[in-house]
Amino acid sequence: MRLGGLQKLTLLDFPEHVACTVFTMGCNFRCPYCHNSSLVLPDRMKGAGEISEEEFFAFLDKRKGLLDGVAITGGEPLIQKDISGFIRKIRAKGYLVKLDTNGSFPEKLREILDEGIVDFVAVDIKSPLEEYKAVCGLADPPVEKLRESIGILREGKVPYEFRTTVIDEIHDEEMMERIGELIEGAPRYFLQQFEDSGELIEEGRFTSPSMEKMERLLETVRRRVPNAQIRGVDE
Repeated sequence: MRLGGLQKLTLLDFPEHVACTVFTMGCNFRCPYCHNSSLVLPDRMKGAGEISEEEFFAFLDKRKGLLDGVAITGGEPLIQKDISGFIRKIRAKGYLVKLDTNGSFPEKLREILDEGIVDFVAVDIKSPLEEYKAVCGLADPPVEKLRESIGILREGKVPYEFRTTVIDEIHDEEMMERIGELIEGAPRYFLQQFEDSGELIEEGRFTSPSMEKMERLLETVRRRVPNAQIRGVDE
């Protein structure tokens, strides 16, 4: 496992649990607005806050009784060959596990769910599937893989959520209408306000939407996903 960092405490990343967040390195997407470019681009990975598995598990040993779970994010965790073994080691220490994924590895996702080793899954829905070529940085994005992952989660083996990071230059009402069609009836869906971390893959192109726009997009998507909410908007 290549681990690119550790957030020692989060009350937001793992719903209803006190957790830490561990970041894996490497991703098969190249979203231009990605805010973790040092976890994605090989030339920026050098010197990033890489930690060893030994350091990570030593941290978990010290936090027993203080943390409920571990949120695994990235990068793209499912690109890691030994992700299943890594999750099993976390669970062996008594922690719950939440997995973040871009949804492009349904075979791995199903394997992990069938094994029953994760407790919550979050999948990014970046745009309507027809628009992925423009937003994920790939000439031939694996949109049918994403559709398959959505179907797997709908089987209900584990609690899950979908989420979309809203970017002013990309997302509009028509786009949100189509995302709503794609995930209609999802139990949890969040719109997240884009923030420029200063570490984007392509700097200077993207800005945060206004609160007014976030509310308009929320109203649009709630026609299909009534439980949709806004997360991460500066009040």
